[in-house]
Amino acid sequence: MIQSLQNDKVKNWNKLKKKKWREKTQTFLIEGPHLIEEAEKSHWPIKEFILTEDYTLPFDPGERRVFRVSDEVMSHLSDTETSQGILAIAEMKNEPIQSSFRKVLMLDRIQDPGNAGTMVRTADAMGFDAVIFGKGTVDVYNEKTIRATQGSLFHVPVYSGDLLEWSRQLKEYGFSIWTTAIEEGKALQTLEPPESIAIVFGNEGDGVQEEILKIADERVYIPMKGKAESLNVSIASGIFMYYLQG
Repeated sequence: MIQSLQNDKVKNWNKLKKKKWREKTQTFLIEGPHLIEEAEKSHWPIKEFILTEDYTLPFDPGERRVFRVSDEVMSHLSDTETSQGILAIAEMKNEPIQSSFRKVLMLDRIQDPGNAGTMVRTADAMGFDAVIFGKGTVDVYNEKTIRATQGSLFHVPVYSGDLLEWSRQLKEYGFSIWTTAIEEGKALQTLEPPESIAIVFGNEGDGVQEEILKIADERVYIPMKGKAESLNVSIASGIFMYYLQG
């Protein structure tokens, strides 16, 4: 039973709330039974479980370490208002893009973790093969982003990096690059989806960066009949992905 907030283990776990430490250790925190069970279903590599004294793990941890902590320690580590009694330390995955991939979602400087996580969740639901978080986008392993994915982070491959480089690489693989843009754009329903497509959604304030717009195969927009100036980016992405799912 770990009861002290000054315990070295507790200090290192708490550091995982910072992106720099997550990248250094290539690990991240998962909180709550639902997300942890989704990770287990997908055979995601989990190193350690952190439980309160009276929490019963609903599956066999095998050879993975289980730590018991006081309610105070759990509350200190928790990112939610009320602790759910269970945390896990998971390893990051670094899988290559598969030649079988046909539909990829790319996030260009999407900074709200709720939007980014919801977009991952929708990509999973719509059968997309991968999601790429570009530079300036919120970290996929941010606690709020993970929570917004509702477990889809563990079902669909998520990558990070420079979207311009990714776009060029995907074009070499035969992908058509679509970007959201009203200027010089075409209405979504007027286009026939290609076999391999990567769709880029930009920052709600600035849109997709100019360098990617220049190399895009299509600029596309959603026609709107009402008076709303724009759509929330996660809603817009859902409309696009539904149309493109085939």
